[in-house]
Amino acid sequence: MGVAVRIIPCLDVDAGRVVKGVNFENLRDAGDPVELAKRYNLDGADELTFLDVTASSADRATTFEMVGSTAEQVFIPLTVGGGVRTVEDVDRLLRTGADKASINTAAINRPEVINEIVDRFGSQVLVLSVDAKRSDATPSGFEVTTHGGRKSTGIDALEWAREAEERGVGEILLNSIDADGTKAGFDIEMIKAVRAVTKVPLIASGGAGAAEHFPPAIEAGADAVLAASIFHFGEVTIGEVKQAIREAGYEVR
Repeated sequence: MGVAVRIIPCLDVDAGRVVKGVNFENLRDAGDPVELAKRYNLDGADELTFLDVTASSADRATTFEMVGSTAEQVFIPLTVGGGVRTVEDVDRLLRTGADKASINTAAINRPEVINEIVDRFGSQVLVLSVDAKRSDATPSGFEVTTHGGRKSTGIDALEWAREAEERGVGEILLNSIDADGTKAGFDIEMIKAVRAVTKVPLIASGGAGAAEHFPPAIEAGADAVLAASIFHFGEVTIGEVKQAIREAGYEVR
């Protein structure tokens, strides 16, 4: 039996509140991030991910304050992303209480920053967030995007995952823009495609709508599964997800 599958609630934060939409649009309020984090800690989440979805300079102070407040009250690994651009940003997040930092746009703009962060802190602290969508513009049919899927990069998602692994990134958070918020299930084809070209731990994100959606993502190659709205609005519990995964023959914590 391999390493236990991790269940990770994701808190998309905008100006100090958790929000959730469909395909990154029509965001609605889902609650206070610190209170939700406390609840997930008690409910058996294995990790938490915070993503500052606007990541404007005006909101950064809010994010650091929120990370500190959360870290004081939860006892599971905390990953924070959104606006992470430099080694110094990662340093500040870790000092504030984060266990890992997630990087996206800054790495696309200057891939060397992956090497710089890994050289300073080690692979284990860095998660590459890949927002990918189906596209005829790339050889694999999956294209990396930014700005919540609204801006195409022309970068092949499989090539980018392979390069990030070579540069030393510790994990890849693979988010399907097409599936995000639809609750129709994870993008199994995309997970399989990325798993085929990388060995680093893979976190599947985008599309979870029911407990039975999670085992196929693991079968496709995900080491961890991430979801947001179904947990925030009480549609599915972490316990129900773990039970479904356990019944499918995989180990959970």
